[in-house]
Amino acid sequence: MTDYEAVVYDLDGTLVRLAVDWETVEREVAARLREAGVEPSTYDMWEMLDAAEDAGVGAEVHELIAGHERDGATRAERLPGADELASLDVPAAVCSLNAEDACRSALRRHDLLDSFRVVAGRDTVPARKPDPQALTWVLDELGVAPENALFVGDSASDEVTAERAGAAFRWA
Repeated sequence: MTDYEAVVYDLDGTLVRLAVDWETVEREVAARLREAGVEPSTYDMWEMLDAAEDAGVGAEVHELIAGHERDGATRAERLPGADELASLDVPAAVCSLNAEDACRSALRRHDLLDSFRVVAGRDTVPARKPDPQALTWVLDELGVAPENALFVGDSASDEVTAERAGAAFRWA
């Protein structure tokens, strides 16, 4: 990682694992969408959030998801990827699909928050991964060009985000 001027991490599944029952969250979000007159059966979790925004219930659905994430952050499990933070000699940041306050809570739980100059969740930037704007915003805050940064994540969406932003990618 010494080849980069900054390292940006995804949160859930990379540094920590939030104790969230995502199946329950999806059922609750789907129920709220049905109440709003939207059939959610063809959407994945994040597409349901988009559909909720289109249906005018985005803030309510975001809060529903964020509530589960905040609760799960209080019981988040630290993952081995967090151990490499101690050896970094470049700035580190978080770019996550989770709510920013849940990210901060999970990092605080494991005394990791001070390791990051920037923490961005889905509600920090008006674009969600894999839109590159989320990652490029974090890199702008760090003052680092995308081609000089590494994004570490645990999903194909994270890899696409890095590619679209022009940053290197490494699987967690």
